[in-house]
Amino acid sequence: MKRLLDSIEFPNDIKKLNASQLNRLALELRAFVLENVSKTGGHLASNLGVVELTLALHYCLDLPQDKIVWDVGHQAYIHKILTGRKNKFSSLRQLDGISGFPKPNESEYDAFTAGHSSTSISIALGLACARDMSGGKETIAAVIGDGSMTGGVAFEGLNNAGRSNRNLIVILNDNQMSISSNVGAISRHLGELRTEKRYLEAKDGVKKILSRLPAGEPVVNSIKRTKKRIKYMFVPGVIFEEMGFKYIGPVDGHNIEELIATLKRAKEIEGPVLIHVRTTKGKGYKYAESNPSEYHGVSAFDLKTGKPLKKGKLPSYSAVFGRTLERLAEKDDKIVAVSAAMCSGTGLTGFAEKYPKRFYDVGIADQHAVSFSGALAKGGYKPVFAVYSTFLQRGYDELMQDVCLQNLHVVFGVDRAGIVGNDGETHQGIYDLSYFAHMPNMTVMMPKNGAELEKMLEFAVEDMDSPCAVRYPRGEITDRYSENTNEIEYGKGEVLEEGENIAVINCGAVLDETSKAWEMLKADGYSPMLVNLRFAKPIDKELIRYVCSKCRYVFTVEDNVLEGGAGSMALAAMNDMGLLSETKFTSFAFPDRFIEQGSRGELFKRYGLDGESIYSEIKKRVENNG
Repeated sequence: MKRLLDSIEFPNDIKKLNASQLNRLALELRAFVLENVSKTGGHLASNLGVVELTLALHYCLDLPQDKIVWDVGHQAYIHKILTGRKNKFSSLRQLDGISGFPKPNESEYDAFTAGHSSTSISIALGLACARDMSGGKETIAAVIGDGSMTGGVAFEGLNNAGRSNRNLIVILNDNQMSISSNVGAISRHLGELRTEKRYLEAKDGVKKILSRLPAGEPVVNSIKRTKKRIKYMFVPGVIFEEMGFKYIGPVDGHNIEELIATLKRAKEIEGPVLIHVRTTKGKGYKYAESNPSEYHGVSAFDLKTGKPLKKGKLPSYSAVFGRTLERLAEKDDKIVAVSAAMCSGTGLTGFAEKYPKRFYDVGIADQHAVSFSGALAKGGYKPVFAVYSTFLQRGYDELMQDVCLQNLHVVFGVDRAGIVGNDGETHQGIYDLSYFAHMPNMTVMMPKNGAELEKMLEFAVEDMDSPCAVRYPRGEITDRYSENTNEIEYGKGEVLEEGENIAVINCGAVLDETSKAWEMLKADGYSPMLVNLRFAKPIDKELIRYVCSKCRYVFTVEDNVLEGGAGSMALAAMNDMGLLSETKFTSFAFPDRFIEQGSRGELFKRYGLDGESIYSEIKKRVENNG
């Protein structure tokens, strides 16, 4: 039998299908996503959970005039397949391929770029206001997960949208909360009743008639109070009603007919509407259904067994971080760990199991996690907040005000620093050195390998008493120079290989590339110096002076953007010490632009940060200058 999916070539093609065909298409879409994501990797469980919901949205809305705003955006794979990108899906998250997130410059059917959570309601409200000012009539719908609702900005959006009384649909995709069937049935019935057009017209009519009577207003108020009491008893979405939304739900997120009927009713309602949809994360793939967190984001895997196709020989930086923190916590009961819904991703699963009373997962609330950690430090504890570099950006003000200003001893394990690869622009961790650099009281360390990460974390937790960040990349550790890892001394770097005339200064987890360049220069007959900076802040001025005393050419290498990075800080130190007149300085870093998706190796090569490119550029500059 020919696949229905093969007949879906253009956006809105699914409007020709009946309910039975839509259900068949849902099965085919799941198989298609599984087949492709098992080869490319990507966000799996969330996309398997929203197949029917996405079909219903596309069936009821007229895209691209109508708009769907996907929160985070990692659950938009079905949307991409239905909007003309099916034949490009094998390039998902690959270099120069289609993105794993919505991107308007990729398709006019993507309403807004998304990669971080909790912003969809604010964006949808902005689009609705722009529509109303322009005299438009299009439907604006935001799809937000229950996890994203833990982010404070989601409630800021809800509050503003509820007060605005704009026509707007918010779909709460709930794949965690458990609601018993009887309460769900009552609530669904009430939702259907309260959103019927005849009911709404009758309600307005009764209110007008009563208002004209001498004692009409007290009667209206009495009815309102009675209605509110009933709502608190039976309607699980009363919080949304209080914020100004009409609440519908819970709705079965895998029943296409029910979803379509609900969306059609919601489009007829004046003002903001919230539809509470219940879905199963990982739906249709037993491994993802039974362990959705493990299949949230996956690398390439075997479809039959669900196991990754490639296992590294060395542990990841995240694993080393988690293991080290567990060891430190065993002898120091003041150490506590904080996560913002990234327990597994940041290597804290073992810590959470061993020390549950000293582990806090605050949900997708990075700003809150920073302030919360500051208060833990104020209370006499040693909080270690493990967080992806790209998400820590969201807590900039809290970092400055609630930690650095008060000089509190909070340790930030900045995971996924540098290039993260296939998630692309919204997730690259190439800005943290720049925003840490100008924060008073902040110390920033950059381990060159796994062994140094262990020593730096121990130093940050046990020997410091002020804010400290230890940044490290995604993926396997390097074991280069692991046998030569000296003890950490505050603000001090190290010379790994003595040399003269040319110095290559390694800044963090780019040691594989810097040491390759050093080896190639040495093989060419040069006698280059190899230096490990260790601290981005404070910069080791004595080491910089020593390097400049022996080398005319100084090169720094880092996986941050050039502006404000470690190279910029080294250059500023050289200038302060009056060393630039005799020294030729170059910094290898990422340019002032958003870096696209691709593997770490591919992007290093594209931007001249791989060992061979570094070697070629150094050789060219040295030879051109005699």
